[in-house]
Amino acid sequence: DERAVWLTIDDGPSGDTAAILAALDRHRARATFFLVGERAQAHPGLVGEILRRGHGIGNHSQTHPAGRFWALGPRAMAGQVGQAQQALARLAGASPRWFRSVVGHTNPFVAAVLRRHGLTRVGWSARGYDGMARDPAAVLARIAPDLRSGAIVLLHEGGSPGQAVAVLDGVLQLLHQR
Repeated sequence: DERAVWLTIDDGPSGDTAAILAALDRHRARATFFLVGERAQAHPGLVGEILRRGHGIGNHSQTHPAGRFWALGPRAMAGQVGQAQQALARLAGASPRWFRSVVGHTNPFVAAVLRRHGLTRVGWSARGYDGMARDPAAVLARIAPDLRSGAIVLLHEGGSPGQAVAVLDGVLQLLHQR
């Protein structure tokens, strides 16, 4: 019954994280950051800042093998999920509950690994392809039709300088208007 969406931000932490956190603060919004384990280990202060500001974190694999995640065998899949889960639990003080597959891909070996770690896989219902498109207006035009109560919005860190924040600001402005 609540008029809300679930903002999710993949691929961090990164050089964009601090600006994304500032944008979320400006709009008084919360998000779940699906973090890459090795990037989180390289930027533990950003993981702490995400949590300090009241946001959630999820597991987005240890190394983000975008070109081959769908083809990982059982041992490699277990390593990608398990190593990230251990790293994120160590940094956050608690194990993440959510997992997002790299590029949204899955295979028959994902389910058993997620069960073993108590993770639930999360997809999305509103996507602007911000990882590929460089024009924030084009990204927003793709997201807007699916931006309704109950939506799971997929956003990304990285890309062109300032793009992630511009897209996030645009999404949050659309939400406030609606």
